[in-house]
Amino acid sequence: MAKYEKADIERRMKGAVESLKSDLSGLRTGRANTSLLDPVVCEVYGAMMPLNQVATVSAPEPRMLSVQVWDKSNVTAVEKGIAHANLGLNPMIDGQTLRLPMPDLTEERRKELAKLAGQYAEKAKIAIRNVRRDGMEALKEDEKAKDISEDDRKRLEDEVQKLTDTYVAETDAAAEAKEKEIMTQ
Repeated sequence: MAKYEKADIERRMKGAVESLKSDLSGLRTGRANTSLLDPVVCEVYGAMMPLNQVATVSAPEPRMLSVQVWDKSNVTAVEKGIAHANLGLNPMIDGQTLRLPMPDLTEERRKELAKLAGQYAEKAKIAIRNVRRDGMEALKEDEKAKDISEDDRKRLEDEVQKLTDTYVAETDAAAEAKEKEIMTQ
């Protein structure tokens, strides 16, 4: 039974890139982005709930987020949740709506965020290379078990390397775009 599966290798590499993109979307730039509030949880009805389960988040202006709380009794809980998330945002309550103006980023903070984006990208590349290593080992095991020939192994190793190169390039492009976005706000 062959151990190597191209679809599995590709799925795992794609997962590393998707995870990176998710991490990068959480980095704050000077522009309002609703995904910035994804990690926020609030204590409502005696339980910790994600913000998107108790309110609607929108970006009505380029430098403002708006959080429309569904139940008026949860407004202070949502405000506390945003404050505890350490995002550097100061909510202003307006009835059942919280307005979150996006403060300007200092040059130092921009550099920190750009560096963090680079660290996220490096973690994603390590994950991709680990998947490549697993694929190469599976191919060697398949050859040893006589499931594939040496020529097939070499051909498939080239295929795995091409996949690796593609996903590493995608990782670099995503990180570069985010760093550029952070530094040019």
